[in-house]
Amino acid sequence: MHFDFGFYSSVLLISFTQGIIYSCLLLAKAIKTENKSNYWLSLFIFLCSLYIAPWLLGFGGWYDNQPYRDILFYTPLQHLFFIGPVIFFYTQSLLNPSFKFSKKDIGHLLPGCIYFIYIISIFIYDKFIYGDYYFYKDGMDKDFDTLYQKLGLASMIIYFILSIRYYNVYKKLMFQVVSYADSILFKWIKTYLIAFLVMLVLPIIFDIIEYIYPEMKSYKGSWWFYLFFSIVMYYVAVMGYSNPVLSSIPYKMSLFDKNPVLLLGENQPNETETIIDIQHETFKETISPEIEHWKSKIETLIQEQKLYKNPELTLTDLAKKLETNASIISKTINQGFQMNFNDCINTYRIEAVKNSFANGEHKKSTLLGIAFDCGFNSKATFNRAFKKNTGKTPKEYLDFI
Repeated sequence: MHFDFGFYSSVLLISFTQGIIYSCLLLAKAIKTENKSNYWLSLFIFLCSLYIAPWLLGFGGWYDNQPYRDILFYTPLQHLFFIGPVIFFYTQSLLNPSFKFSKKDIGHLLPGCIYFIYIISIFIYDKFIYGDYYFYKDGMDKDFDTLYQKLGLASMIIYFILSIRYYNVYKKLMFQVVSYADSILFKWIKTYLIAFLVMLVLPIIFDIIEYIYPEMKSYKGSWWFYLFFSIVMYYVAVMGYSNPVLSSIPYKMSLFDKNPVLLLGENQPNETETIIDIQHETFKETISPEIEHWKSKIETLIQEQKLYKNPELTLTDLAKKLETNASIISKTINQGFQMNFNDCINTYRIEAVKNSFANGEHKKSTLLGIAFDCGFNSKATFNRAFKKNTGKTPKEYLDFI
């Protein structure tokens, strides 16, 4: 196989090879752990590796030699219309254990399939009908067509926005249904979305650089773009492979509903699904008698059984104990307690911590030990909740009592 080893080709070859290796590692991990999100991340890294390939092989001399030139011309390597949907599916599979790729999701892949068919059609026409370069008479690879590149970038931006929206809805839902929301907001989600944003911004940055420094429009000048792209890809691959966190709260969601979240309530009596209104941040000034009734029952149950000490307490746990559905409990907590479920339970935990301080337990135990005894599952969550509730850190609070 022909390949000209040089500085430019060799550096990109290393990036390409590492991308393929991590794509295979993620695929193996997905098969071993049955983790659906790793399948999508594996595909994303594979597509990113292919994105580098034309420039890598170009520096390796493929565009200057046959039959390698035709291989590059008639093999679509930059699948721009697939990258956005794949990162969107990765976001969903990472956050939602009930996510399954279904027939309705095929539409997201349709533009990418059309482009693939377009390249195959060109190959058939040029090779078997026209017998010469017709579509490639300008000598330009279709992967680098300006319209395709711009539309591909627009597609990725759209799916980036959809991924952010999905994550924001997920955050709102978690604060409504679990008492440990801080621990499952996943720093990794933010990290890889920022990395993906960098990938999207890179073409814009290099367009500006090329406008200021026209010499960067050269073939070698563009090499720097692919170098930085491959660095970001490698970072996502390494960090994604080491990420062990998965969501355990299944739900259904439509991106276009005003009330888009449907929580699967397998622990709720006589129910399989419960709608959770995530827009309860707008609290009502007046409380209905029904809300007052349920508020009293919730307060009594939590205080008598000290449910707040359970670090994994969920809305469905509370609903099951009260023999009702989660939507009623969620509505009551939002309107009756004027806060979401996570903050409500943390308020009880903070009060328990303050009582421990008043009894002098901080002289016999560590602050973290007290926090764990009262239901918190991490130091960071405890400190944030305490500061939010009292306006002081635990140590500052102790200085005033």
